[in-house]
Amino acid sequence: MTSIDHQAGRARENGAAPGPSIPWIYVLAVFGGASLTFMVQPMVAKLVLPQLGGSPQVWNTSMVFFQAALLVGYGYAHFLQRIPGVRTQVVIHIAVMLAAGCFLPLRMTELLGEPAAGHPVIWLLGVLGLTIGAPFAALSATAPLVQAWYAKGPGEKDGKEPWALYAASNLGSLLALLAYPVLVEPGLTLAAQRWGWSGAYCVFLLLMAALALRVRQGQPAASEAILRTQAQPVAVVSWRQRAVWIALAAIPSSLMLGVTTHLTTDVASAPFLWVAPLSLYLATFIIAFQTRPLIKPEVSVVFMSTALIVCVATLPFGTGNVTATLLIHLITFFLCALVCHQALVARRPDPSRLTDFYLCMSIGGVVGGAFNALLAPVIFETVLEYSLVLALCALVRPLQLGRPSPIELSATAIAVLGSLVAALALTNEAWRFFGKTGWGAPDDIVKILTSVGVLLVAVATISVRARGYLFFALIVLLSLTARLVGDRVAVYESQRSFFGVVHLSIADVLGLGGPVRVFSHGTTLHGAQATDPRFRCRPLTYYAPETAIGQVFRSRQASQASLHVGAVGLGAGAVAAYNRAGDRMTFFEIDPEVVEISSNPEIFSYTTQCAKGAVDYQLGDARLTLNHQPDGQYDILLIDAFSSDAIPAHLLTVEAVRMYLSKIKPDGIVILHLSNRHLELVFPAASVARAAGGTALFQAYRAEAGKPRYWASSEDVMLVAHSPKPLEAFMRDRRWRAPPPAPVKPWSDDYMNLFGALVANIEGRRQRWEAETER
Repeated sequence: MTSIDHQAGRARENGAAPGPSIPWIYVLAVFGGASLTFMVQPMVAKLVLPQLGGSPQVWNTSMVFFQAALLVGYGYAHFLQRIPGVRTQVVIHIAVMLAAGCFLPLRMTELLGEPAAGHPVIWLLGVLGLTIGAPFAALSATAPLVQAWYAKGPGEKDGKEPWALYAASNLGSLLALLAYPVLVEPGLTLAAQRWGWSGAYCVFLLLMAALALRVRQGQPAASEAILRTQAQPVAVVSWRQRAVWIALAAIPSSLMLGVTTHLTTDVASAPFLWVAPLSLYLATFIIAFQTRPLIKPEVSVVFMSTALIVCVATLPFGTGNVTATLLIHLITFFLCALVCHQALVARRPDPSRLTDFYLCMSIGGVVGGAFNALLAPVIFETVLEYSLVLALCALVRPLQLGRPSPIELSATAIAVLGSLVAALALTNEAWRFFGKTGWGAPDDIVKILTSVGVLLVAVATISVRARGYLFFALIVLLSLTARLVGDRVAVYESQRSFFGVVHLSIADVLGLGGPVRVFSHGTTLHGAQATDPRFRCRPLTYYAPETAIGQVFRSRQASQASLHVGAVGLGAGAVAAYNRAGDRMTFFEIDPEVVEISSNPEIFSYTTQCAKGAVDYQLGDARLTLNHQPDGQYDILLIDAFSSDAIPAHLLTVEAVRMYLSKIKPDGIVILHLSNRHLELVFPAASVARAAGGTALFQAYRAEAGKPRYWASSEDVMLVAHSPKPLEAFMRDRRWRAPPPAPVKPWSDDYMNLFGALVANIEGRRQRWEAETER
């Protein structure tokens, strides 16, 4: 890929004076079509949620499908433009939309059955294609078609440009996307959403019919305009220009999915982070296609350079400040996408090649999305694609050729020196890790040297930000240096699957006899095991004997000779340490990689050596696999499934809890593990437990200070049973209390309010309730 000069190939100046106002019907058609197109994306993703859980890869794969469907729509629009006569094109397009409407009302198809365990990509793409493929493709073709019709339409002046309509299209997309989590999801059931969207599609058909009448009324003038256009030479577009369009569209598309994956696996797994990058992506289109852009291209390049350096330098480092991390990555993504899209607009063709331009943009979107969602999870063990595309963004800037200045040469030398300093410090660290003799630097000196090394490279990179290729080279060097330094955590293995990235690391904990193996999903701890024989079979973290979960197991073991336990979510398998001879434990796990890790005694031995009773596994989403089990067989059913930090919301609905209750014995107990850093789940869970007909107790266990790391973890746990009797022993324990009143509507498969859970967490609503009950 070559460096891109913003000044070259600009067809028109962005500051050109605006032309005549655009008729309202064109604006409404483009705005309405785009709104429907983007409103349906999170809606359909929510429809497949009970099948595949809350993995970010579900959203990324869905995005690739929607980008591919968009490409189909743009390709159809491009070839439809080859048919003479706008009136004929309008009639054909309405007919296509009517045919696509046969797939409505919106619903998830059951023709493909249940997804295969471990590799559901093909299943997901097939389901999306049969569910929404045809209506989505037909709607996505509307924006380029209406813009082309407007450019040739009745009464329009020669040379009128339709580009402002593209900004209207992206504005409709953005508003619809933001409205879904804030207004639509909290306010409407899923059934109402499906029928409402299907009805809106029918209304949009009527709008297109009105547009067809307008075109027909002005058809003579339009026909003459078409004849004049055909008589004139059509602007020539080279394949090189098309390749540049595709590249400039592919980079922000890939970056959008890369930042989504990074934030949802390495920062937080809140579903709102799926929407935020896409919203910013659309906002950059709006700004880039403005007649007078809100942010000028030369300004956005400067800000992007600085943000890119900060993001690349801090990317491998963890932080306790989630807000700062989110801002760094989202601002950098916004500026990088804006620079790419402004470079794209600077190379926009004559309106006669409008659909060709949009088709190449759509191809670029598919290329970028497919790289992240389909190829990267196969070839990379971590979210490496994010770093790679961030580095490519350094090439999207003005190219300055010629001999580097002395300052630039000095900056390059400083960058190399900084990288060598960091490498030297880490060489000492590596020797010490493997038990060899390093050059004797204390830990504090190592930290200082590595930090200085990264800082030197970053400062040097800032100094050459005006020179394209050199800036790119130093960004790559900065990325490698920062990744080399990282958090200096002894992660010795990472594995990646459709359901996320898992990390295996070693921590030295003196109070646990030395090395402790740690299992993490994203940045969230999912289990740990000591290697010292004295502590090897002691459950750690959330499952320690003193935690709320541990209390339930110890209580039941004291009163029952044998237990049949079901556990949704495996992690390191620590809960299997409670499995006595004569007990039976079944784990329900969606990710085959997790089963492979936890059942390997060389990594974790809870399930293979510490467990004395039978242990077996059921692969697949728990709502499906658990539903196939006989009713009334479990003494304890632990719901402990997490995707990074968040429990998949479809496991906390009224229908799900009713199913859990049907699977336990009359005196059985359901344990809901509700710990979450970002969503307040206690209130919805209490409301769901009541609506499902259960009796509930709640405990907010807080780990005792002064204990060794990983000894026990704080957690929020709710118990649900058929009646109060199975919970009598816990009712006498002051640590357990009745759950809070249910001021929220119970979640169901038809209704969830994740935005409300986020707001409740920010407001500290649960903490206020706990303080009031303590009085």
